[in-house]
Amino acid sequence: MTSQTFSKIDFIEFTLHANVLRFGDFITKAGRQSPYFFNTGLFTDGDAVAKLGRFYAQAILNANTEFDMLYGPAYKGITLSASTAIALASFNRNVPFAFNRKEAKAHGEGGVTIGAPVSGRVLIVDDVISAGTSVRESIEVIESAGATPCGIVVSLDRQERGTGSESAIQEIERDFKLPVISLFCLDDLVDYLSQRPEMADKLGRVSQYRAEYGAG
Repeated sequence: MTSQTFSKIDFIEFTLHANVLRFGDFITKAGRQSPYFFNTGLFTDGDAVAKLGRFYAQAILNANTEFDMLYGPAYKGITLSASTAIALASFNRNVPFAFNRKEAKAHGEGGVTIGAPVSGRVLIVDDVISAGTSVRESIEVIESAGATPCGIVVSLDRQERGTGSESAIQEIERDFKLPVISLFCLDDLVDYLSQRPEMADKLGRVSQYRAEYGAG
């Protein structure tokens, strides 16, 4: 994968092979029984993290989003922002990055963030938006630094209803007027499974889950 061309199918298969996207019986943060599970924290070697960063970089470049730096909310966003910045540099787009501490540090360099000074137009790099809590916290950190959040990029849009009829991503887009780039969404996963007869059992369960909890 050396070009800037992004393929959702390639990314889905990458996550499947890495066992980051799994099928089975899982309980979500919302207490729902889900037939699939996704966790970028399971990318645990150099090759996988390097490929992950390139997928993120390709999706960002394809979206033509204007930004000056990357920001990754701790903890998964730390690896994501660093690997994406490295990948962007390999595509001749060198940008600074930063991430937050879980607790502010009063000694040494101090502060709530590590890395480049948070300034300009900041693109938030995260894995999955569930309740939107980390995104809202990230926006607060960015704005308190005098910078401007300009968008969010995530691996997966689960397209599930939150507390209302909209998904967490739809709520973020509505409340903050920020574009959200997702490398793939639940609809993409259903389309992928539908093209593979050997995965018909998984398709049935995922489709049923979407029908029950999908956002409008």
